[in-house]
Amino acid sequence: MKEKFQQVIKRDGAVVPFRPERIGNAIYRAAVSVDGRDKYQAELLGEKVLSTLYDNFSVSNPPEVEQIQDIVEKILIEEGHAKVAKAFIVYRHEHSQKRKTKTSKQEHHSGNVPYQKIYETLVWSVNHDLHSVEALNNRIAKGEFADIVKESDEAYENDIQAAAQLIIEKRKDIRIVVVAGPSSSGKTTTTRKLSHYLNKEGLGFVELNVDHYFFDLELHPVDEFGDHDFETPQALDLELINSHIKSLLEGEEILIPYYNFKTGKRTLDQTPMKLKEGEIILIDSLHGLYGKMLDGVPKRMVFKTYIETLLQMKGTDGKFLRWTDLRLMRRMLRDEVNRGYDPIQTLTHWHYVRSAELRHIIPFIGTADYLINGAVPYELPVMANRLLNRFKDWEAEFKDNKLRVDAYLRAKRVREMLETITRVTDESPIPSTSHFREFIGGSAYDVH
Repeated sequence: MKEKFQQVIKRDGAVVPFRPERIGNAIYRAAVSVDGRDKYQAELLGEKVLSTLYDNFSVSNPPEVEQIQDIVEKILIEEGHAKVAKAFIVYRHEHSQKRKTKTSKQEHHSGNVPYQKIYETLVWSVNHDLHSVEALNNRIAKGEFADIVKESDEAYENDIQAAAQLIIEKRKDIRIVVVAGPSSSGKTTTTRKLSHYLNKEGLGFVELNVDHYFFDLELHPVDEFGDHDFETPQALDLELINSHIKSLLEGEEILIPYYNFKTGKRTLDQTPMKLKEGEIILIDSLHGLYGKMLDGVPKRMVFKTYIETLLQMKGTDGKFLRWTDLRLMRRMLRDEVNRGYDPIQTLTHWHYVRSAELRHIIPFIGTADYLINGAVPYELPVMANRLLNRFKDWEAEFKDNKLRVDAYLRAKRVREMLETITRVTDESPIPSTSHFREFIGGSAYDVH
């Protein structure tokens, strides 16, 4: 019996350890993307792929990643799993295109955000002398940090009030208000503030917490590190959410499930919910713009807001700072404060976050009725104080780890950026009503 290979060759020629469990995980991930949940079947298919690989490759002739993926596609098609095979092929193609066209602009995805919004944000930044890291540092040096906080929060509040006004103008038709946006953009506080403004105008809301519609954690795909991919819309029971929304709109009572985040288990039919006359459903969701959640609901009944950290500030290298890096740091702080997660877990999980955003969030920005800018320039000096040294440590830890290239590159980039920003240690000028408090603690709202 020939010895089984234990290494594979990556696309860049690097030789890394072969992890057999990745095959079944990849197949299951593709199945989940087309609403399949048969983990056992995915494992059986993975075993067939492994058998084929071991028959055709050896220690002296290890396979390349592309060859492994070719065999996965072949087995899926031969075994009659055409839909899963198509999902796997599409995912593979998308990643191939990303590798070929990866640019700074792509990271910003400004092409998906209306130019007018970008322009307005840039004009505001220039007018407030916050259009560059150098300008930000100069204002901090003048003792103007509290002023920066006030100006930034006013701009954010103005955006929310503008969205609220549009909803009020359409109040006769609207039955659902959605607050969507990528991870750590500020959805939770924005939802609270938006409902506050609308309540003052006499609009009643009932919040539908879609977090309770997660499938059991064991049904989410995992990678070779045991990390669950719960960032995709398929992590949610979209069919049940859609059914419950339609029932509520019909005046029926529903029983909302309960999801225990500590155990990763969902219990069905727990909390009764029914709309009163004139009440509006309020949904705060990462995937609020994703079509299946509101499939079949008349568009005139839905108002969709989208929030993103649309920071328009150039670094010392002349390039605009990346929105995704702001949100990465926010999530690190929030999950450490509120959920007890080590920030390094956020860093190593972030590639899942970005992948889900690129496939299931960014493409739907154009369907939003109003865009809210959730970036506040004063968060940068706070981040620099809280996280710079930790990013230095992570950069050093992952420097030579071939399996953690993504984490290393992000740590290096953020470390280089934070080193250019003046640190602020006194956070007292940041009010409890600031949505940035959602991430650093001390928020006046229920944001856990």
